Amino acid sequence: MIIEQIYTGCLAQGAYYIESNGEVAIIDPLREVQDYIEKAGKNKAEIKYIFETHFHADFVSGHVTLAERTGAKIVYGPTAKTNFESIVAENNQVFKLGNITITVLHTPGHTMESSCFLLKDEEGKDVALFSGDTLFLGDVGRPDLAQKGDLTEKDLAGLLYHSLRNKVMTLADDVIVYPAHGAGSACGKNLSSETVGTIGNQKETNYALRTDMTKEEFVKEVTDGLLPPPAYFPLNVKLNKEGYKNIDDVIENSAKPLSVEAFQIHANETDALILDVRHQSEFIKGFIPQSIFIGLGGTFAPWVGALIKDIKQPILLVTPKGEEEATIIRLSRVGFDNVLGYLDGSFETWKNAGKEIDTLQSVSADVLEDKIKQNAFVFDVRKPGEYAIEHITVAKSTPLDFLNEHISKFPKKADFYLQCAGGYRSVIAASILKARGFHNVIDVAKGYSAVRNTNIERTYAVCPSTIK
Repeated sequence: MIIEQIYTGCLAQGAYYIESNGEVAIIDPLREVQDYIEKAGKNKAEIKYIFETHFHADFVSGHVTLAERTGAKIVYGPTAKTNFESIVAENNQVFKLGNITITVLHTPGHTMESSCFLLKDEEGKDVALFSGDTLFLGDVGRPDLAQKGDLTEKDLAGLLYHSLRNKVMTLADDVIVYPAHGAGSACGKNLSSETVGTIGNQKETNYALRTDMTKEEFVKEVTDGLLPPPAYFPLNVKLNKEGYKNIDDVIENSAKPLSVEAFQIHANETDALILDVRHQSEFIKGFIPQSIFIGLGGTFAPWVGALIKDIKQPILLVTPKGEEEATIIRLSRVGFDNVLGYLDGSFETWKNAGKEIDTLQSVSADVLEDKIKQNAFVFDVRKPGEYAIEHITVAKSTPLDFLNEHISKFPKKADFYLQCAGGYRSVIAASILKARGFHNVIDVAKGYSAVRNTNIERTYAVCPSTIK
């Protein structure tokens, strides 16, 4: 028996390859599926099942393409409805895979069709739980993504409470837990950076699995402090329910090198957004005016989805040389398939052609310390939870996720400074503001990590567990 976790850091997402006696199951595959096919082929095995723990909101899964290419059956839990052929399993339905079995445990709460998959070895012993977004390490799935009609997030949280206690916590402590996500995913609040755990460990450490917790307490804790989900989430759910373009077709249509002249014509004659994905240190030194920066080096795809929002938005790319196709693939993982092309030769060709360029002013934390003494305006674009733990005393919280809601707070004439944790998100925010006419925005290089090495007055650090 082979169990392999295929973890994609950009999405904080875990897909799974399971093989037994020449038969393979894939759980929650990524949209680009060739690696799964090649892995099975190398082992002279056949992909028999594609298990989906639920309709994913944060990425486009590869289930449809993988089924088309291999003939494997797509399996969802009870209540799922799809526009393509699939098996809608019953609770406790068993699927045989080689010498092992996989049992469907219907665990509604994150969504109504959410299910966990329990792997048993050839002797019938429980070995591993593929818990999807029902149970993370350190957290559970947010219950506000599948609200419909009279069904509220509190109703869903109540269902999740019973799912965990009746289906998950009854398992033996040594059962391995393989979740769908780790730290960085917007599908939960406080996910662990670990990606593999056990039922026993989660019973000891996960706040949501406390044995003395009442349903009312669970509902309150799970729903408390939930930030609004990114706008692209329902659009990805729709694609996962109804189907989507083949990734090869997306690449063929999008990976078009554009000369400086062609790029400029596209930019002027369409409503395309110019997305610059180089490193922030390169972007601040020079970029095409009106460009938006979201670098490949950070959690790229989720930030694209959170900030661009409309997955049909036409996009023109400025990428590092050689990263054009990789960028297109990473965009497609969150449903952004409408790339018109990329600047051939990257930003250097634009610069060498003598075209207009813009720059972004960036200063060190030491400079910021002097400016604060002169009553400078400072804005912190980290998440509210990060700000609550510790921040520059004079800084105002304007989280990048909700930048649009804070536009009125930024001065129109006086210089102001943006700071995040390490310098990635502040450059994203600065690029957006500059594209909107705020030419008085200044980035703080290396963010709060550098601020800690100065004498800038800060609030005392607070333990995250004490914040409500």
